[in-house]
Amino acid sequence: MFHGAFVLDSVLHAYNLTPENQLFQPTSGALSRMVWDMHLSAQPRGESRYVLERAKFEFALDPEFLAHAVFAESETDAAIYHSIPLWGFYRDGLSPLWVGREMRKRYPGRVLLFGGVSPWQPGVLDEIDRLVEEDHVVGIKLYPEDIVDGRVKPWRADDAKVAFPIYERALKNGIRSVALHKAQPLGPVGIEPFKTADVSEAAIAFPELNFEIVHGGYAFMEETALQVALFPNICINLEGTTGYLARQPRKFMEILGAMLAAGGRDRLIWATGAMLFHPQPLLEAFWRASMPRDLIENYGYPELTDEDKRAILGGNQLRLLGLEAAKLKAASSKDRFSTRDQLAEPWSGPYAPPLRPADAAAMR
Repeated sequence: MFHGAFVLDSVLHAYNLTPENQLFQPTSGALSRMVWDMHLSAQPRGESRYVLERAKFEFALDPEFLAHAVFAESETDAAIYHSIPLWGFYRDGLSPLWVGREMRKRYPGRVLLFGGVSPWQPGVLDEIDRLVEEDHVVGIKLYPEDIVDGRVKPWRADDAKVAFPIYERALKNGIRSVALHKAQPLGPVGIEPFKTADVSEAAIAFPELNFEIVHGGYAFMEETALQVALFPNICINLEGTTGYLARQPRKFMEILGAMLAAGGRDRLIWATGAMLFHPQPLLEAFWRASMPRDLIENYGYPELTDEDKRAILGGNQLRLLGLEAAKLKAASSKDRFSTRDQLAEPWSGPYAPPLRPADAAAMR
């Protein structure tokens, strides 16, 4: 518990950014460099200890190393691992589900799964069935484009033929939330698919499904806030956006304030994207944060209370997914992280990836 909050980090990734895993050049290489540059750009000033060695960052397929970073080195109680279904960019999709699956096996109650699918992959609807039945995912993760037959192929969240069958199958399987990657383009590609407008019609058509706009507010802030105000099933996943807390806290508060003013207090979801960023300094910065007085007086943004922070850090996502903190805590009460009395040093866990980069796709 962190200041009385159950902290649920709603996005974890274990990357495979290695050249051997890259399929579509120069775009895949540029995307890999962009992810590394984001890691460097969001470190607290003067805190080089939060910068991970590049070789480990680029080939992070070690469940124990990631679990240690999140649960031994930060005050995070539980987390949701997201796989990334960029099969045309990377052989294993970039963040293979097996890493999260192994983390959950070792640390039940601490790790949940969102399974990634692409509408362009063969048998996508059957794959949703499999993800729920075999991998017991609690959500579905979608990216707005992939590489198909040597070209970038986007799709829209409001496409009745392409996207709606995915939502229908997710609901049929009892899934309550779909996470849509937005606001951050996948390297040097067109920006249009990463805008948020197409989420509105999906939210209208499927009112019983929660749509998480992942990286919400990182770009298209005003449009996203308007959608939050209009649609009670549009949620803001703050992965990537929380990185602003490290060096641009004012920018983060402008984004958060816009979402709060739009009525999104109960639909703001904490996420760091670890290993994109180390979670602990962002947690500490968020708890210290307060809404700037000029934003309250000149923009009408509300105060950011401790109650708001606890809701954002975990309470909102628990409610949206129908989870109970008490049950998660009971399931993890006897693991090695439950007896932690002080935080380990950043990135100090054992590092032993089980596969060579060229072989990793076989485990996806």
